[in-house]
Amino acid sequence: MFNYTIRRTLLAIPTLFFISLVLFLLLDLAPGDPTAQLPLTIPPEVREKIRLALGLGEPFHIRFLLWLEQFFINEPLHLLTELTGVDFSGDRQRVISWQSRSPVMDIVVQRLPQTLWVVGMSYVIGTIIALPIGIISAYRQYSWFDQIGTFVSMVGFSIPTFFTGVLLIVIFSVHLGWFPSIYDTTHVVTDWSSLIVQIKQMIMPTMVLALYNAAQISRFMRASMLDNLNQDYVRTARAKGLRENVVLLVHVLRNSMIPVVTVIAIGVPTVFGGAIITEQVFKVNGLGQLLITAIQANDIPMVQTLTFIFAVLIVLFNLLADILYGILDPRIRYE
Repeated sequence: MFNYTIRRTLLAIPTLFFISLVLFLLLDLAPGDPTAQLPLTIPPEVREKIRLALGLGEPFHIRFLLWLEQFFINEPLHLLTELTGVDFSGDRQRVISWQSRSPVMDIVVQRLPQTLWVVGMSYVIGTIIALPIGIISAYRQYSWFDQIGTFVSMVGFSIPTFFTGVLLIVIFSVHLGWFPSIYDTTHVVTDWSSLIVQIKQMIMPTMVLALYNAAQISRFMRASMLDNLNQDYVRTARAKGLRENVVLLVHVLRNSMIPVVTVIAIGVPTVFGGAIITEQVFKVNGLGQLLITAIQANDIPMVQTLTFIFAVLIVLFNLLADILYGILDPRIRYE
């Protein structure tokens, strides 16, 4: 397992390099100009000087290598400087946002807590809800519980999150007045009353995303459980006199979790990517909203950095899922 992990980690390096090259090339060829947001009264020669100051006058390969140096060398050195207080970075140039003229990673760190509060919590809640629903639905196939679970899952997976979000705002904010319709990103939790306010403003966006995530994961859990309930090893375990809960929760569940782990692991990077639509509906100032504003402003360094971070997380959690396969199923061995 250790050798396999090392090999996969080393293989991820050229994979991420190729992804970064593709992202850089696509963004470079995409239409749009960072100076398009400037006033029309600015003369063309001034606009050209602004473009040159942003580094757009350099050849493609020079800009790409410069970004690699800034992201993989300069940014880690700046992080070490902040953590240790020792000046490792010096005056090395960081990845700068064209829109705000601030370091991109500093903005990402500022927005990350909002995304984790809402989107991260919704994914955890959705997973906790989905697993028992899928297990019980498979064990009691075609029962009233299975029928209700199937209906709710189909509704949660079929209805888009922007419709569910607006519907909850109309019901619980406009008519009932129970929860705020706009997420206050400046709110700070200092005492019990402020914690209640934070929970109230998190409920609607969290539930919208939790319903969507739970609908998907519960269907995978149910299908995987049904595939394993009729296997020979299950009948053998029952014939040995094992209790039904041991057969279900130890033998069947462990094997059934293998495909579900893939779904959960691949879905985790979406936590950091943020739910773009839901963040827009509830005005959550997270990474998803940051990506949208960067695209609208043609802020290429911000867009490229965010998309590459999401790619790194996808590769990382795919590796984690492969490792969990060997832990969940002893028949899987990596040589």
